[in-house]
Amino acid sequence: MDNFVTARGARIPALGFGTFRIDEANTARMVKDVLGLGYRHIDTAQIYGNEAAVGAGLAAAGVPRQDVFLTTKVWVETYRTGRFRPSVEESLKRLGSDHVDLLLLHWPNQAVPLEEQIENLNAVHKAGLARHIGISNFNTAMMEEAARLSPAPLVTNQVEYHPYLSQQPVLAAARELGMSVTAYYGMADGKVPADGLLADIGARHGKSAAQIALRWLVQQPGVIALSKTVSVARAAENAAIFDFSLTEAEMTAIHALARQDGRLVSPDGLAPEWDAAA
Repeated sequence: MDNFVTARGARIPALGFGTFRIDEANTARMVKDVLGLGYRHIDTAQIYGNEAAVGAGLAAAGVPRQDVFLTTKVWVETYRTGRFRPSVEESLKRLGSDHVDLLLLHWPNQAVPLEEQIENLNAVHKAGLARHIGISNFNTAMMEEAARLSPAPLVTNQVEYHPYLSQQPVLAAARELGMSVTAYYGMADGKVPADGLLADIGARHGKSAAQIALRWLVQQPGVIALSKTVSVARAAENAAIFDFSLTEAEMTAIHALARQDGRLVSPDGLAPEWDAAA
C-alpha cells in the first residue's frame, strides 16, 4: 500500500487501521497482523482503553517505528492546561513511543475555551510529542476557528463519513483550509456490506461492497479512510483497494446514497451542532 494523502506538511497513508471498540487482546493481535499485511497507519485514542495494546502490537510487528503513522486522540476531560500534556505523556508510555505522528482533539468541549485547547495542542507539538496535530468531530465553523487559532498547521478533521452521510460542507471547508478529512465508520455500522448498489458496482470490479465503499472514500481528493475488523482475512480484503478505480458515474451513484438521516454517531454532550447535510 503506497497511497498517501498530503496535507499541510503531513504525509498520511490513505488507508488506516482503526481500533475503536476492539478489546486489548484483539487490538494487540490485529495491529501486529495488519502491519504484517502492509498497513502503515494505526489509529487509537485515550478513551478507547487500548493504547497499551496498540503499543504491544507495534512492538511485536517489528516494523521500524518511523515507518508507521500512529494517531491518538486526547479525551475531552483532559483539555485543560495542566492535564493536557500529562495525558499525552501517559498515552506515549502506553504506546511505547516518544511521539505520535498525529494528535487530535477527540470531540469539541464547550466547557474549555477552544483557544486553550489549541494552545495546549500546539504546546505538545512544539515539545516534539506529536509530529502533526488536528481535530476530530468538528463542524465547519469550529474547523475554521481552530485553524485561525493554531500557529502550527492542523492537518485533518476526523469525522464520520460513509455513503449514507454527505460531508460536503466539511470536505469543502477542509479544501479551503488545506486540511485532509479522515473518515471513520466507513461501513456505516454494517449497512455497507448489505447494500445492493455497492454490491452491483463491486461485481463489475471483482470486489466486495465493503471494498467499493473504501475505494470511494480514498478516491476522493484529500480523504483518508479508517477500516476496522478483528479478522485478518477481512483486513487483507480491505487493503486491496488500490488496484482499481471507480468511474465518475460510479462515484456519483455512491454519493447519491446520502440521506438526510444518514448520521449514525452523535453522542449527547459531545456532538456539536452539525452542519446541514448538503
